[in-house]
Amino acid sequence: MPDSNFHNKPYAPLAIPEFKYFIAGRFIFIMGLRMTGTVIGWWIYLLTKSPLALGMVGLSEVIPALSLALYAGHYIDINEKRKLLLKCILLYVACIGVFVFLSSSFAENNYSPWTLAACICGVIAATGAIRAFSGPTFSAMIAQIVPKAQLPTAASISSATWLIGSITGHAAGGFLIAYIGINNTFYMILLFIVTGFILLRNLSVKPILHIATSNTWQSVKEGINYVFKTKEILGAMSLDLFAVLFGGAVAMVPVFAKDILHIGPIGFGWLNAAADIGSIISVTILTIRPLQKKQGQLLFYAVAGFGLCIILFAVSKVFWLSFWALLISGCMDGISVIIRSTILQLKTPGELRGRVMSVNSMFINSSNELGQFESGVAAKILGIVPSVVFGGCMTLGVAVFTWFKASALRKMEY
Repeated sequence: MPDSNFHNKPYAPLAIPEFKYFIAGRFIFIMGLRMTGTVIGWWIYLLTKSPLALGMVGLSEVIPALSLALYAGHYIDINEKRKLLLKCILLYVACIGVFVFLSSSFAENNYSPWTLAACICGVIAATGAIRAFSGPTFSAMIAQIVPKAQLPTAASISSATWLIGSITGHAAGGFLIAYIGINNTFYMILLFIVTGFILLRNLSVKPILHIATSNTWQSVKEGINYVFKTKEILGAMSLDLFAVLFGGAVAMVPVFAKDILHIGPIGFGWLNAAADIGSIISVTILTIRPLQKKQGQLLFYAVAGFGLCIILFAVSKVFWLSFWALLISGCMDGISVIIRSTILQLKTPGELRGRVMSVNSMFINSSNELGQFESGVAAKILGIVPSVVFGGCMTLGVAVFTWFKASALRKMEY
């Protein structure tokens, strides 16, 4: 168990200048990416009026992200991480540039809505491929920036920063659409991502901890085998995968905002921000007062609470009740993100970080897009409200099932 002194010094890693650049650059970069996702959801629904089209956006991203994830882990471990990360960010800049063009008045006047939607999905596929490399690289770099003794604290700060950046971008995207429009919002996103690139350039070159001595597939298998034999990691990944897969109600927020609650872009912005506000609350509390014991049990309670909130959101016909249901779901999600990411950092050896983080990206990151696709398909088959109720019930079922099947995770403390 880590030295308890570090629990009493939650900001100790921030005394390291390079870690401050890492945190600031990651925060701004993630904020830009999440703004992109929010804008795309609203934009696609305006163009197509189809919940299924929202699901197709998720599928467009998840296919390349999943296809490349395992190879990406091997590639990250045998290459210098700073250089790889900066290349990925520059590729994101190019993708946002394409969105600026597609959202311009020229594109709107010269291309049909479904043509624009198809082009958007094509660019999203490209971002999925980039993310297969960028996400695990970010996670793998933390242990090369801070001393091992400060790793639990640094992991919590990094997770909190990622979540707050994600939250802020997600919420800001909804409001910016209302006040400056889709095209101008993409210009703002471009500014954020370029700023993140400039900050991350201050990182030093990182040593390569894993020298490839076997073929690519053998290297990939080493990462997979480690995940499957480490029950705490496997349990945490599986719990999140299925909970997010079935509980992805956020993907349907544009539909609830327009067709059920009958609110405009500003109301959509608040509804979009609700879960994010809840996450900020829980992340802020856990950063100031880190969890001291029974973290494994708390992870299960948080996932079950998330499922209950999704059911409440689905059946609500009142804006403020829907808002509070999503806000509390965000609190639950913030708790689970902090616990899962800390478990992953503590249980993964340095030479395997790229590969384990890539397996994690298959379970965790892609579950959001798979959940978005599942939500779109379920909404098409069952209807909007029944599909979200179904997702919340399945999330509860996953929490109960995993409670009995993953005893090592349930009993884990750090």
